Amino acid sequence: MGYDVFVVGGGPSGATAADDLARAGYHVALLDRAGRIKPCGGAIPPRLIQDFDVPDAMLVARIRTARMISPTGRAVDIPIENGFVGMVDRQHFDEFLRARAVLHGADRLTGTFLRLERDVDGTQVVWRDKASGEERRSRTRMVVGADGARSNVARQHVPGGDKIPYVIAYHEIIAAPAANAAYHPDRCDVIYDGRISPDFYGWVFPHGAQASVGMGTEKPDVDLKQATAALREMSGLTDCQTIRREGAPIPLHPMERWDNGRDVVLAGDAAGVVAPSSGEGIYYAMVGGRVAATAAQAALASGRPKDLALARKLFMREHKTVFRVLRSMQDAYYRSDERRERFVSLCHDIDVQRLTFEAYMNKKLVHARPLAHLKIGIKNLLHLTRLVAPGYT
Repeated sequence: MGYDVFVVGGGPSGATAADDLARAGYHVALLDRAGRIKPCGGAIPPRLIQDFDVPDAMLVARIRTARMISPTGRAVDIPIENGFVGMVDRQHFDEFLRARAVLHGADRLTGTFLRLERDVDGTQVVWRDKASGEERRSRTRMVVGADGARSNVARQHVPGGDKIPYVIAYHEIIAAPAANAAYHPDRCDVIYDGRISPDFYGWVFPHGAQASVGMGTEKPDVDLKQATAALREMSGLTDCQTIRREGAPIPLHPMERWDNGRDVVLAGDAAGVVAPSSGEGIYYAMVGGRVAATAAQAALASGRPKDLALARKLFMREHKTVFRVLRSMQDAYYRSDERRERFVSLCHDIDVQRLTFEAYMNKKLVHARPLAHLKIGIKNLLHLTRLVAPGYT
């Protein structure tokens, strides 16, 4: 017996798609490479917790403050008003999502996607079983490709899937130190410093008994481990025990097309949905999995492959403007240490702080205070034209 939908990739995006489809009564397979943990700061906003019913047990920390650190060491603490940012450990969070999909009826398979084969009877997913090493074939009506920024499903079957631009992210999970002047278990540190990353940022994110320390860059000549070692030294974390090290590509732009017009739709990193500027991916991955599941259901119900395009339409309808604003901010302020210094200066502004975190927590731009937007726009212009010094807020 074949599947209605075969999901390739068991991260937050694929697991969410499989769970939604299984709950809807479809026969679903979830193919995952066991043991793979993606490097990730692990931050999830309240909207994710609500929309995807994440239990409190999954949260390893609750962040109440974000500290922005400039190239000259200027630190701006931004309180998170009326709530918190949840932190998860991807090793356990991803497994929870996969197990939940199985609980609702998805078949879990462990192995690696190889290719699709088509014949008069339809589509078969060819995959290598991890336990036996043998090639296996699973017949399916639809395929959801949620296999990461270097997606083999996208590369083989979706136009443009072989040209996804990405940064490389690397982090080290360490044993967290006791709270001190440089580290606090309720605070995320974001480091904008060209010595750590010439085009992105570094981070120190608490995970309860552990912490994630890492950075990202698009530059191929940057030594990721050396940069992370410098970040640990800068943050007073050199002597903390290293528990594990992980690296992976993170996509830079949503793809122009997420489906092949026949039987494949992409989700998550495979579709390029990581937020510019912040690099946030978990929430957008899970939304991507949900809209991919919605599109697959629509195509199965109607018999019209063109309905697979619904996935990208639904996602971009809600998030396109946010992505455009964040991309503009990254292009404007991440290009040099002088610009990064100005960006941290802007973070002193109380309106910048409030609007930024309201948008982050709720996943939409805030339009309630037009005068605040006007003031922020003027300050942006003054900084980008160098009419004020970086210390001006």
